[in-house]
This record gives sequence, structure tokens and C-alpha cells, in this order.
Amino acid sequence: MPVLETKKVLEEERPEELRISVDSETSCENVRRFLESRGYRVVVEGEGEARVLAASRQGLEGQRPAPEKKVVVFIDSETLGQGDDGLGSILMKSFILTLREIEPLPWRIIFMNGGVKLASEGSALLPYLGELGERGVEILSCGTCLDFFSLKEKLRSGRISNMFEIISSFTEATKVLKP
Repeated sequence: MPVLETKKVLEEERPEELRISVDSETSCENVRRFLESRGYRVVVEGEGEARVLAASRQGLEGQRPAPEKKVVVFIDSETLGQGDDGLGSILMKSFILTLREIEPLPWRIIFMNGGVKLASEGSALLPYLGELGERGVEILSCGTCLDFFSLKEKLRSGRISNMFEIISSFTEATKVLKP
């Protein structure tokens, strides 16, 4: 909800500066990422009940230009395809390994539902996801899904995301791949 409330303020008031109080680290990170994606410079103060200070960075030099091609990979299962789960696991591993070889690399890989297990402790794919992350691919996992599977504390690759950021990723993408 903090992201949606912040979005509403931005759309209605178009402020140059904002001060936002949030009551959790997750909310703080979500609001920070959202504001940065909208062109704000963000400073976070405090812990627990943090304050997010944001100022418009319109006209500032050094902003990274948006990449020409934004490919999002959407993974919602531990396996690829229907049928045999053993075969599906092999195919998913092959898919992730092959992602490392394509150019340009995906902008983001988004894990939802059972797919979040692939970015969590115990996954055989963690080294490959780690490599993709080191090469600049953002690895996002649905926070609600991690909670559902009791994996929030076991996420080992990438970061926790939210539905707003996930849907925004789809709308910003030039292409969405779903294996």
C-alpha cells in the first residue's frame, strides 16, 4: 500500500520533494525503488519506522539512459512445461543456463508462485542466477509468494518485490518471455 499511496501523491500533486514514513524495511525498499524509477533521488533515514526523503532529479546529469531493449523473463514454476516434473526440472535448468548466453541479457527475471523456490536456499540454480545478477540482470521474487511458501528469510538470489513493481516491469518491458 505505501507504493500505491506514494504513486497517488505523485500523480495528484507532482511534488518536487517528499517525506514519507513507513513502518517496515520492505515498505521502505519498495517505496525507494518506486521513487527512483520515477526520477527521484532518494535518501532513507532511520530504521524500523523509516523516513524516505525524495527530491526530483529532473535535469541532473549522470542519469543512466534507459536501455533500448528491456526483456523480462517471467517464471512462475520450478519446472518448465507440463508432464514429467523430472524432465521439467532439467528443462528449467537448461533455460536458465541458456539465458546467460543470450545478448542482450534480460533486464529482469521475475519469479512468482512456485518459481520463487528457484531463487531460494537449496535451489541448484543459485550459482547461475548469481552469475546473471553479477552481470546486471535484476532478479525479483514476489514477496507474497515467498511469504506463502515461508521462504522470505531463505531468498538467496535477487531481492523481494511487490505486485506493483512486477506489473510495472511488464508494462515497461519491450518483451516478456515466459518459458
